[in-house]
Amino acid sequence: MEFMKDKNKKKQFLHSYGVFIINGMLALSIGSLLPFIRDAKGLEYAFCGMIVSLHSVGNLISSFVAGALPSLIGRKKSILIFNAFIALSYLMILLGDHPFFFAAAFFMTGLARGATSNFCNKSINELAPGKASILNGLHAMFAIGAFSFPLILIALTSANEANWIYACVFMLIMGIISWLLYFTIPLENDRVEKVSKDAGSGFAFFKEPLFYICTFTMFFYLCAEQGVIGWMITYFKDTGLLPASLSQVTASVLWIMILAGRLLTAWASTRIRKEFLLVAMGCGLVGFFFLLLFSTSTPWILVGIMGFGFSMAGIYPTTVSFTGNLIQKYPLARSFILTTASIGSILMPSIIGTIADTAGIYYGMSSIVVVVLIDLLFILGLAVYVSRLRKKNLPV
Repeated sequence: MEFMKDKNKKKQFLHSYGVFIINGMLALSIGSLLPFIRDAKGLEYAFCGMIVSLHSVGNLISSFVAGALPSLIGRKKSILIFNAFIALSYLMILLGDHPFFFAAAFFMTGLARGATSNFCNKSINELAPGKASILNGLHAMFAIGAFSFPLILIALTSANEANWIYACVFMLIMGIISWLLYFTIPLENDRVEKVSKDAGSGFAFFKEPLFYICTFTMFFYLCAEQGVIGWMITYFKDTGLLPASLSQVTASVLWIMILAGRLLTAWASTRIRKEFLLVAMGCGLVGFFFLLLFSTSTPWILVGIMGFGFSMAGIYPTTVSFTGNLIQKYPLARSFILTTASIGSILMPSIIGTIADTAGIYYGMSSIVVVVLIDLLFILGLAVYVSRLRKKNLPV
């Protein structure tokens, strides 16, 4: 790694990796802490679903704002503003007693997460352009943080469930550390040039079938992903299918399998046609979710979780890879695809919470069955469409 010979670039690299571990903890803390906050504060399922959705709303908003704000005030000032929301959000959870505080706190965690993701991905791409291994390493750091937090929470709450507040204190400290890492990070090109108004002005992608197939594949996938990640621990804990401590472990197991799945998919995609891989992952997503949902014995539930995490790992990036030529031809298509798809992660947690309030948490989670089945249909449609493009010798 040539850039590691430069002191400032090496520091920027290490700080970005460190911050992304904390970002992984932040992402998993939402679902892991939700059952404790719900029990301690007497919150309803529908409200819990709404605040999980607010996290996704904040994530989506900051992905746009954090991309534009640096052109006005610089990248460093921009990320320092957004990253401060980590510590502030957990301070609000610790001190707040009104539902508004929890809603605002979850929204701010999303703002911080989206901005951090935007900043770190851009920084690593600038340090090592074209080096997929370095970028994959960054996302491995996210996964490490993601599966670490539930284990930390288990250690803190094993003797007394009321100790969940110490996990919030821990994340508050992590938020301060993250902000300090950004404060000391060296940046060579702090000011970002404004994008020309004429850049990517074509809207002809609305006539492309691939645009709709990929967008809805990602939409329903994100519905399933955020639904499971946001509600899985609460589901197992409230139904009594798993003990509280083992319910927390499921989040770590899920993310370990996601990490393994991403690494295997990256390797396999160079040897197997992507559409075949995508169909295999889509079938696995449906099959293992059914196993996860309808099993009553601990071993089969864990097998379902492991298989679901492994299957879901490569669906999003593989689907995105099919949009490469479309985005190259119509740059604006990327924003429309990602924004529309992200709405799925916003809607589904609230839908699950609303159903859980009226019919129970089991039926709330069961609603994901519809989502994964629809997603599989779009995956099969994408595979067929791509096969037709290959027969015509068109780029895919």
